[in-house]
Amino acid sequence: MTKAKFSPFDVADHIKTPQDVAHYLDAVLADGDAGEIAEALGVVARAQGMAAIAEESGLSRETLYRTLSDAGNPRLETLIGVLRAMGLRLSVAAA
Repeated sequence: MTKAKFSPFDVADHIKTPQDVAHYLDAVLADGDAGEIAEALGVVARAQGMAAIAEESGLSRETLYRTLSDAGNPRLETLIGVLRAMGLRLSVAAA
């Protein structure tokens, strides 16, 4: 009998379209956990290319990785810049 081989699941591998990004981030934002939001933005940045997002947002790749981790706490200015680099914008809806 052969052993099954598994690889770690990475959400970034499954985010292909702008709609995928919007649905994923909307689901994470619904929970309102700041660490999860930062981490989800990091997942989207990896899906779109961390180097490209870093360059477009004016941040170094290392800073972007650190800021968009579950321990990250991006400033609003950084958040808006990263979203803009991803082709997204921040909006608000009634809860």
